[in-house]
Amino acid sequence: MQTGHSTRLTREQAIALAKQLVKAVNAKDLDSLLAMYAQDAVAVSPVAGEMRGISAIADWWTRTFALFPDWTVDLADVLVDGERIAFLGKAGATDRNGWFGLPATGEHFDYQAMIVLTLAHGKIVRDERIYDLSALLQRLEKARLDQELKVAAEVQRGLLSQRDRSTPFCETAGNSLPCRAIGGDFFESIRLQSGGFGIALGDVSGKGPGSAILAAMIQGMLAVQLESETAPSATLAHLNRSLRSRRLEPRFSTLSYGVLSPDGQFTCSNAGHNPPIILMRDGIRRLRAGGPILGMFPESSFEEETIGLAKGDTVIMFSDGLIEARDTQDQEYGEERLISCLTASRSEPICELLNKIFLSVQEFCEDAPQADDISVLLARFTVAAPHRRFVLDADEP
Repeated sequence: MQTGHSTRLTREQAIALAKQLVKAVNAKDLDSLLAMYAQDAVAVSPVAGEMRGISAIADWWTRTFALFPDWTVDLADVLVDGERIAFLGKAGATDRNGWFGLPATGEHFDYQAMIVLTLAHGKIVRDERIYDLSALLQRLEKARLDQELKVAAEVQRGLLSQRDRSTPFCETAGNSLPCRAIGGDFFESIRLQSGGFGIALGDVSGKGPGSAILAAMIQGMLAVQLESETAPSATLAHLNRSLRSRRLEPRFSTLSYGVLSPDGQFTCSNAGHNPPIILMRDGIRRLRAGGPILGMFPESSFEEETIGLAKGDTVIMFSDGLIEARDTQDQEYGEERLISCLTASRSEPICELLNKIFLSVQEFCEDAPQADDISVLLARFTVAAPHRRFVLDADEP
């Protein structure tokens, strides 16, 4: 775009030149782009530093287009002051090949920038890019971390036990809803060599990657321990010693673990976790036997209790994120609402009962943000047992 011997541009001419530059960049038209520069032009970028001469500028644009084939620029405003033009805009591309030495994220990113051009005889003699490089780096780093968390969340979902399982005498259903990409809750349901069925649900202190890693570690330790088929109380004691030996302070975990036998006998022990609820045809019972949270004391001991289940009785294990969920008025969901939901839906199929629990919490909380992981594991005894032994809690229906 020639302007004669004077480089004093009108606003209309400045807008036309800016649009010409943007069009060439978006079309990846290197020849048209370079035709706008003087042979001895200088370009300055926070990324590439100072480049002198048309050859250096050509190499810069070539590398940029190769790294970011979908690079685009949007023009927002143009300012003109004699021989200088400043235009504001937004640049964006997909990070497919990595930038600044960071691994590629595969995510789209964009940022605000100002380009200041100095012209002489209609050619660009100085091209200076101004933008917040540190903010751009932070956004790229955040995109990378988000991608890693996404992969970690997929791995964590893969580590969780099957959501729905069944045996000749019981069926289970479970789900976990982390408050972040990855969480510290976990559950396990596994058929034992003795013929029984083990169920466990745990909650690691804290949130985020550290808690998720510890949850995966405890889940793996539990799976190994179940191969020896010790009693639930002995299993918790072994896990506690293993955690203490790894010196993971101040990380702790609560855990409920129980074994259901084909004859309906359910033995359970609880390490500082919310007492599991037994939903029976004529009432409920909480299983409170156990001991302290895992990893707190080196030689903790745990109690256990055994009850007989009848056909249709359901064990409910849950994390504290369920009953401590809050609504927009900062009211707690609470165990009473959980029990009301359970008793109203006791005849529902087990998967539907699980859905009703999560729906009840969701409706209660409405638009309030989730503050903690929410996990629920159900196990229902499905055959007629020869006998059943239980005592209802005095304060329960």
